[in-house]
Amino acid sequence: MPRKNRLPLHLTLLVVLLVPPLSLAQTQAPSSTPPKSGYAPINGLKMYYEIHGEGQPLVLLHGSFLDIDMAFGQLIPELSKTRKVIALEFQAHGRTADIDRPISFASLADDVAALLKYLHASPADIFGYSLGGGVALQVAFRHPESVRKLVICSAPFKSDGWSPETRAALEKLTPEILAATPLKKEYDRLAPDPGHWAQMVNKVKQIGATPYDFSAQAKSIEAPTLIIVGDSDGILPEHIAEMFRIRGGGANGDLGGHSPAQLAVFPATSHVGVIMHTDWLLAILPAFLDSQAN
Repeated sequence: MPRKNRLPLHLTLLVVLLVPPLSLAQTQAPSSTPPKSGYAPINGLKMYYEIHGEGQPLVLLHGSFLDIDMAFGQLIPELSKTRKVIALEFQAHGRTADIDRPISFASLADDVAALLKYLHASPADIFGYSLGGGVALQVAFRHPESVRKLVICSAPFKSDGWSPETRAALEKLTPEILAATPLKKEYDRLAPDPGHWAQMVNKVKQIGATPYDFSAQAKSIEAPTLIIVGDSDGILPEHIAEMFRIRGGGANGDLGGHSPAQLAVFPATSHVGVIMHTDWLLAILPAFLDSQAN
């Protein structure tokens, strides 16, 4: 982050955890084929979406305060070479306007499932990062018919899965703090009504402030699951192991064991660093999505 935008030391973790500075964000690589884009009228929203490429549908779900380009700009051109990539922007994010409705994992998941029906794209593979990871988990639980394979990236199954330091930092989140980052400039550029900035930030903050535990729901999901985290992600190491076990991981492959789950831990990688490791993501995502063994 540029020095002039530095936050107080006790708040630095918060911003780094939730969102990459725009100066470090991934801008979309040029493509020879322009994406199809539009606004889907679903659940009271006009949800912005883009479709890149052809093939098995893969839905990309971004994190808090991000948009399509910031989260997935470098991934989309590569992933869309072999599959139909559907990228969307959640309520109050990017080009999707806010509405008079709280933001929750459940409501966002219902929006995703409704978009897939609108696009006739079910079942799809779902990749969710951070906030999008929690939403992806809820899509798989609430709308199992919509999900073929599931990728949860940098998202715990329960609020207590975040480290105490991370949870403490989240409590200090305010619209004014994030306005001091380049994210506000990006929001102003894309949002249909930039005047909703404070309202959007406070709605998203409420998600983190509300305790949740999706562990029991995660046990019932049938979709093969890949869990991706950084070893400095802000998620407790013991919870990472718990997530893997919950999704059926841990079988001894040398003894013929079959696991419906896979786990990738990126070394020396923070929460923001995970999504910026395009090279590592592209090395493991296609192999998991294309595997017939899952």
